[in-house]
Amino acid sequence: MKTQYITKNPKETFDLGVKFGKGLKPGAVVALIGELGTGKTLFTKGIAKALGVKEYEDVNSPSFVIVKEYKSKKAPLYHFDFYRLKPSSGLDTIGYEEYFYSGGVSVVEWADRAVDLLPDKYICLKFRHLGKDKRKITVKK
Repeated sequence: MKTQYITKNPKETFDLGVKFGKGLKPGAVVALIGELGTGKTLFTKGIAKALGVKEYEDVNSPSFVIVKEYKSKKAPLYHFDFYRLKPSSGLDTIGYEEYFYSGGVSVVEWADRAVDLLPDKYICLKFRHLGKDKRKITVKK
């Protein structure tokens, strides 16, 4: 099942992340795919807010450390960024499976770089530029 959204500015992208995050349950894995600057990290901040992460405004791309963990009221948020990875390499050293199969919510930016390592069940969101601030976000469950 696919659902598409159009956001016209960064606030709408963030707000969509909040709305989406409210529906996530512990153990969810969310794969984010899209070019640089399409709003993946901003969307993740929205998810963080929905989960009750106090420092949701400080959520940023963990491209150099691969994963950052945020405590929250609902479930821990595990924020991955696979941008700097070669396809499917280097993840064993961080114990990615422990994150994916725990009671937290895992959000993976640049998930297309290691899609074969994702669990069988995950939610995929594709982000596309449609202009300066306009974005098309397609959700596939």
